[in-house]
Amino acid sequence: MTTQPSARTPFKGGFAPVTEEVTAFDLEVTGRIPAELNGRYLRNGPNPLSLDDPSASHLFIGEGMVHGVRLRDGRAEWYRNRWVRSAEVARRLGEEPRPGPVHAGMDFAANTHVIGLAGRTFACVEAGALPYELSYELDTIGPSDFGGGLPGGFAAHTHLDPGTGELHALAYFFGWDHHQHLVLDRKGTVTQVRNIPVADAPMLHDFALTERYVVIYDLPVTFSMAHAERGVKLPYAWNEDHGARVGLLSRETGDVRWVEVPQCWVFHTLNAYDDGDQVVVDVVRYPRRFVDARLDLGGSPTLDRWRIDPRAGTVTETRLDDRPQEFPRMDERLTGRPYRYGYTVTTTDLKDVFPEEQEMEALPDDAFDNTLIKHDLERGTGEARVFGRGAYVGEPVFVDAGEAEDDGYVMSFVNNPDRGAADLVILSAQDFTGDPVAVVHLPARVPLGFHGSWIAD
Repeated sequence: MTTQPSARTPFKGGFAPVTEEVTAFDLEVTGRIPAELNGRYLRNGPNPLSLDDPSASHLFIGEGMVHGVRLRDGRAEWYRNRWVRSAEVARRLGEEPRPGPVHAGMDFAANTHVIGLAGRTFACVEAGALPYELSYELDTIGPSDFGGGLPGGFAAHTHLDPGTGELHALAYFFGWDHHQHLVLDRKGTVTQVRNIPVADAPMLHDFALTERYVVIYDLPVTFSMAHAERGVKLPYAWNEDHGARVGLLSRETGDVRWVEVPQCWVFHTLNAYDDGDQVVVDVVRYPRRFVDARLDLGGSPTLDRWRIDPRAGTVTETRLDDRPQEFPRMDERLTGRPYRYGYTVTTTDLKDVFPEEQEMEALPDDAFDNTLIKHDLERGTGEARVFGRGAYVGEPVFVDAGEAEDDGYVMSFVNNPDRGAADLVILSAQDFTGDPVAVVHLPARVPLGFHGSWIAD
């Protein structure tokens, strides 16, 4: 396989792909792994099979690879990394394609998220493709439509209602004139499908959930036929003619109330909740994104709050933190409920990374930084946990260990530049800037990627 990145690929530096699948047992640990952590920390991300492949020209398109660490009884039992075997990936690895359904011919190696549902593991991606089911050891079982319950593709982001146990998702596809709200029960059965009409085939990476509403983002990044005809690998672009609005879909009736918001782009939600007759939505907000289908233009992401008054049809926007940051996570026992704490990773301001005239469709390797932030939204403060120089850090995932909201641990893969490999760092959420509770030393690099989950046994 090709290992030397060309000038045109974003897969270099921290994003440089690994070229082998690794299995390692009885990993070295510094500190003490809490005995209550029994399960797997999994994370997905793009990892091209070859940098000569056209898909390696865009960060969002590379073949998915899931990295996992299994913890049990205070030990780090194993580390594994495995490519998700879409039919094409399987063929290129000399294997038989896994059987299963395909939506609209889109057989794509899911590279964006990995979740647990009803005792099963799924690698997820957006924009029309189906999720891929994985075994406990991360081998690919095959594409899944949840027993025929999905009318189309699935979603990169799902939100579990901690009160009902229902899993919510919003799917989109450039060939549809709607978004699709999906609800799955605790057994992984699709119990509800609702189509929400939208114009211009907008991108929808994430959404929000409250006890009363599904919060839908209809923002000015839409499918671009002009860019598709030009050969752009991800043909979505900023569209000045498409307004920005947020939809409040009643979970009871299915009715949608649309409210205009200032033009912006949102990849990710921190959390949302009902506050009397109003709805509070905390998001990582960009002024613009996908300008001319590029990711290096459009301003830096900040942590913002929308307070939506559906009766008045108004939105009040408040800046919670102006530092460039992404990948927000929180205690998911409070999804859709009032909450206090959130966790993000700082990012580099992309306009400082490369000149405007450079044609680039994806993020540079230093778009991620070496700092995690714990936000106290009640006090309006934030603690910064800074790792060493060159120790780029991934998404922080919170794992609860007690009744208090921040009684638990924050996990993340962190590059260890001294070893040329990655560590799984486990922090105490209540001692966020103190010494790690444990550091699991992995035998290989974990390239910068996207999203993951703690899936308890």
